Amino acid sequence: MTEAIRIGDPAIEVRLRRNLRARRMVLRVAQAEREPVLTLPPNVPVAKARAFLSDHEGWLRRHLAARPARAAVGEGTVLPFGDRTLTVRGEAGRCVVLREGALCVPGPSERHAVRVGAWLREEARRTCVAAVDRHAGALGLRPGRVSLRDPRSRWGSCTATGDLMFSWRLILAPSAVLDYVVAHEVAHLAELNHSPRFWAVVRRLCPDYEHPRDWLRRNGGTLHTLDFGLDHGDRAA
Repeated sequence: MTEAIRIGDPAIEVRLRRNLRARRMVLRVAQAEREPVLTLPPNVPVAKARAFLSDHEGWLRRHLAARPARAAVGEGTVLPFGDRTLTVRGEAGRCVVLREGALCVPGPSERHAVRVGAWLREEARRTCVAAVDRHAGALGLRPGRVSLRDPRSRWGSCTATGDLMFSWRLILAPSAVLDYVVAHEVAHLAELNHSPRFWAVVRRLCPDYEHPRDWLRRNGGTLHTLDFGLDHGDRAA
């Protein structure tokens, strides 16, 4: 069960994350996280964590107040979508349709956010799988399973068995950013590390990778402020 502590009035809930390699307590407030996270070394008692949070309550409240609010997606929302934008528009019909710069969504308005999110996930799946095939083909390698999730702290991953995972929210980023993340993870099929050899493979696949990597570092958190009402989970490709 996930550990959490509530402090102050009004209460702030802080999630506790134990890390075997952590040597000190680290408090983190990120745009991608729904709540603050306090990382703890394995043997730190909850009472000590609570005291630490009480001492840093002022800092915590200031950073939470400065964090951009999550924005519910609905009628009229303008969404980033690759290298363009789409405007959400309610319309009669049976399925979500892309038409002349608008994403036409049928059904009751309270379901629009979920339907838009599901449509974006499918677009992300199609785009990521195509990019995986292209980059893996360039290296003469065969990837394992490809899945899409909505993680809060990473944009992609590669396992030792070659399975690849990507955040479906990459479809909201410029196309070069999505392509860089896919190239990065595919490069791990050749080098499961971040050695100079690994970065040489990344550059071979994505020669100008520094620019999309910097964009993601500066702006990636904003992609998590859009609320589609979707549960976190996997979507296999």
